Amino acid sequence: MSGIRILLVDDHPVVRAGLRAMLAEFDGMEVAAEASGGAAALAEVARQDALGTPFDVVLMDLQMGSGMDGVSATRRIRELKGPPVLVLTTYDSDADILAAVGAGAAGYMLKDAEPGDIRSAVAAAAEGRTALAPQVAGRLLGTLRSPETTLSPRELELLELLAGGMANRAMARKLFISEATVKTHLVHIYEKLGVDNRTAAVSEARKRRIIRR
Repeated sequence: MSGIRILLVDDHPVVRAGLRAMLAEFDGMEVAAEASGGAAALAEVARQDALGTPFDVVLMDLQMGSGMDGVSATRRIRELKGPPVLVLTTYDSDADILAAVGAGAAGYMLKDAEPGDIRSAVAAAAEGRTALAPQVAGRLLGTLRSPETTLSPRELELLELLAGGMANRAMARKLFISEATVKTHLVHIYEKLGVDNRTAAVSEARKRRIIRR
């Protein structure tokens, strides 16, 4: 393949500068553009497509200030048949991993990975292959091995809202479901985590790295 054109998406200029410098050391890779958020990334993908110079890979952070997050941007890029998206983040919770994979990410790497591993992941994503950090692959494998105790995507959503202090009514409005459905989900969450109340559920989920600490 010719040079891999990369769109680098991260809201921290210093992080982008560091990643750009690292990727510049690799033959056959070029950071063709940068974006500081999800909406800007979508606009840049569309602009390059219109110019006839599409990206080969989008290197995407997950959490980017108050605008569109990395998961939402990834989902939209994939819906538009855009380039593969490789997530590069500091977060390795079950909720983050499953959300990114569910949105169509081609891979999931952590920012403390060795430069060579990130290079290999970018190359894999550009070729249409999957690239997962070992610890991420391990967590995904764990969910497959014990589906009866694995929280569903909806349960993960509720658990994160619970961790944010939301009451049942507010969660129901946020997710467009009934309060009765929220309560049913909470019962299932408690059972899977082996707890009997909201505070214990959040504490246990953080301890297990199901949600962010």
